[in-house]
Amino acid sequence: MEWIGYELHPETPPGGKSLRQLLPGFNPEKMSEGLNRAGAPYGISFNPIEVAANSRLALEACEFARDAGQFEKAHARLYQAYFQEGENIGEKSTLLRLLGEIGLDPHSLNSALDNHVYTSRLELAREKALEHGITAVPTFIINGSEKIVGAQQYDVFVRHLNAHLDG
Repeated sequence: MEWIGYELHPETPPGGKSLRQLLPGFNPEKMSEGLNRAGAPYGISFNPIEVAANSRLALEACEFARDAGQFEKAHARLYQAYFQEGENIGEKSTLLRLLGEIGLDPHSLNSALDNHVYTSRLELAREKALEHGITAVPTFIINGSEKIVGAQQYDVFVRHLNAHLDG
């Protein structure tokens, strides 16, 4: 499996945007209750999320981590920080701190972010996503064409993968 960074909402302001502004009637506690029910069998818990973070810098930071051989650790740490700890992963200082925790050099990361080293990589990923008609994350593409959209039960993946093995 290859993770490709896709900026779902590039129009989100750098500081993020209140989910209550984006989604009238949004209830973060109700959302986290549903997520916690779904995540419980897997040992995953969620805190209420109040802000839709601008993911651009986080995606660039993950590309920095990929080049350093630490993509999986970085992805897991940022996921945990956003969904479980309520951190705004759109803030550069937060990214530098969090990825410094997993051993990445904050000074090199800061320089890469300031110099937009990974901008072209993200633009190519966006073009690829648009070619595949991706409008939600996560989206899983099997054999270059079939899509599984959203968080799905394990058996959904097994069924789709087995269909490709049988075919």
